[in-house]
Amino acid sequence: MKYKSLKGVHDIYPPDIFIWQRIENISRDIFRNYGYREIRLPIIESTEIFTRSIGETTDIVEKEMYTFTDKGGRSVTLRPEGTASFIRSYVEHYLYNEPSPQKFYYMGPMFRYERPQSGRQRQFYQIGAEVIGAESAMMDAEVISMLSLILERIGLDNLSFEITSIGCPDCRPAYTAALKDYIREKIESFCDDCRRRFDINPLRLLDCKVPSCIKEREGSPAVIEHLCGGCGEHLESLKHHLRILGVSFVINPALVRGLDYYTKTAFEVKSMSSSGSQNAVAAGGRYDRMVKEFGGPDLPGIGFAIGMERIIQLARSLNDEFEGPDIFICSLGDDESAKALGLANRLRQKGVWAEVSHDKASLRSQMNRANRIGAKSVIVIGENELKCNTAKLKAMKSGESSDVSLSADDIATALNKLVG
Repeated sequence: MKYKSLKGVHDIYPPDIFIWQRIENISRDIFRNYGYREIRLPIIESTEIFTRSIGETTDIVEKEMYTFTDKGGRSVTLRPEGTASFIRSYVEHYLYNEPSPQKFYYMGPMFRYERPQSGRQRQFYQIGAEVIGAESAMMDAEVISMLSLILERIGLDNLSFEITSIGCPDCRPAYTAALKDYIREKIESFCDDCRRRFDINPLRLLDCKVPSCIKEREGSPAVIEHLCGGCGEHLESLKHHLRILGVSFVINPALVRGLDYYTKTAFEVKSMSSSGSQNAVAAGGRYDRMVKEFGGPDLPGIGFAIGMERIIQLARSLNDEFEGPDIFICSLGDDESAKALGLANRLRQKGVWAEVSHDKASLRSQMNRANRIGAKSVIVIGENELKCNTAKLKAMKSGESSDVSLSADDIATALNKLVG
């Protein structure tokens, strides 16, 4: 029987894995420069962590979570997002005792049960960043600027940074009342989920993706029009500091997030494709009440998540070269093969990706293999090369070559000059 992966999950293998690794490495380098430290979180958590923070009436909790009862009778869930798990860990391990602000990042899989489609899977991957202990909008701007730098270094362009404010507990009630007044007379035209959520959590109506609901809520009041003085000042400060940092942005009053824990700043980064369609590749916002609600001190927080699958779709066209070995060492006999094996081992110890043929193959077969695996250079060791202890190192792409001695030091130096 031939087995297949489950619907909505996928394997990641070469050459795509090289793009994944490149994006992860770029992100790690930038996180380090901004003072972020890595945290590795469990994939499985108590269900209450997500229902409490994300919101019981959100689509994620109601429809998309992978939740089951374990053998101990506990309700557990495969994490649908990273922030709730991070806050649980932050409070549980008293990380708030460290100097503020604390900055962390994580990478890994998340799980949501939804219809698989291009750029959206049931097991998907995110790169997330979280900052705890900074209340100023200056930090919001720095976080967005860091995200902009990550995406720029990956090579993405034609991006739209959309920001807004979704208010706080002080101004949210007045907005909620205005929203309900606007929708009340037409609520029967909304879907079943929206009608059920109208009294429980009317803000979730703004996140509904049903076309008829989108049409019915057109012209509804925007949160940004009902901000209290503090939230309004925070938004103006964010705009000011983004301009200082050189981050272009647009205000999107209709921007909402599908998670209940957000306060004040919310943002999305969208890629404008050639067809004119928009796809969110990253998103985030503030969650100033979340640490306290999880049993920790009253500390503000802000974070974002990058959707790896959507980034990969965009980055794949920017990485058309197959990443292969730095050098393939061809050999033409038993003694030559032994020399090639030892030389490859010494090169690997120096950080060079070296490959050899482990079979008694012809030179033509070995060269074909070097081509197929994308080797950047080749060197051939035959009887004469073995006797003279020199060989010709050839760059596969440019055809340039140079004579080198059969020492790992000389070959590594020549490789750096020839192929970089």
